[in-house]
Amino acid sequence: MKRALFRRHGDPSRVIEVVQEPDPTPGPGQVRVRLKVMTINPADLLSIEGRYGAEPLALPATPGVGAWGIVDAVGEGVSRLAVGDAVLPVGGGLWADTVVLAERMAPKAPAGADPEQAAMMRANPATAELMLTDIVPLAAGDWVVQNAANSAVGRLVARFARDKGLKTVNIVRRDGLEAGLHADGADAVIVDRGGDLAAAILAATGGVAPKLALDAIGGAATAALAAAVAPGGTVSVYGLLSGAPPQVEARDLVFRDVRLRGFWLAQWYATASADRMRALQGILNERLAQGLSHQAVAARYPLDRVAEALAHAGQGGRDGKIILTAE
Repeated sequence: MKRALFRRHGDPSRVIEVVQEPDPTPGPGQVRVRLKVMTINPADLLSIEGRYGAEPLALPATPGVGAWGIVDAVGEGVSRLAVGDAVLPVGGGLWADTVVLAERMAPKAPAGADPEQAAMMRANPATAELMLTDIVPLAAGDWVVQNAANSAVGRLVARFARDKGLKTVNIVRRDGLEAGLHADGADAVIVDRGGDLAAAILAATGGVAPKLALDAIGGAATAALAAAVAPGGTVSVYGLLSGAPPQVEARDLVFRDVRLRGFWLAQWYATASADRMRALQGILNERLAQGLSHQAVAARYPLDRVAEALAHAGQGGRDGKIILTAE
């Protein structure tokens, strides 16, 4: 088997390597899965750089939290899965062509689903869905504002919000993205050129301050969103693309009672009940079937070329996800 790993933190395209190892054998209650599709997410890049998560990874480490594969061997006592089943492995370390998992960590993929879209369904679609339902109570007609709106999560937020009857202001940093975002359900698109963003947001909503802001950038971008939400509104930080810690002005935090909180999907999965996880999976399956969670793919690279894939994934202005494949 082959797997990607890094032995030290640094530039992802420079510290990643691919190693060859013997095929693992599943033990009791385990299945062996031959992975065919593996996803690359911003969190993977940050993890390799050493800038993601509450605790640093023990090195060497293998990244990867989204994948699609086929069961090719089962251990003693496995009853729910059989050789040939398509599954969506849960957990990390999935940039490999072969993994061994506990049976419960290999839920079946939705029948007939496109392997690439299924591999991507648990990370970004889940983040978009939960940020619109679990942070503040929202009702049809409420406004939500988000930055990095052209990201995979951003486009999903726009689609899911439209499906829920919510309205969105979507902030981007370059021209030419407006038509695509409107097609995804965006009500307003703002190209941030460094002006008064709070005033632009209020102009876009007709003077209605959003109840919720979603921040993927951090740094000064957090402060801009905090200035735009309604008194008592919430800014949820779910990414740190700027590499800077979130900033909020005292006038917003103290005198307007703006709330700042984080969202981390891994923490949600770690604390959610089995019933809540099943309910979320049902929603994600439905959105996949409806085509609402479809994510564009910019390029595909074989696992052997993971360094090239990471260099591509780190480029700005990219439209679509980067996918790893196994032969």
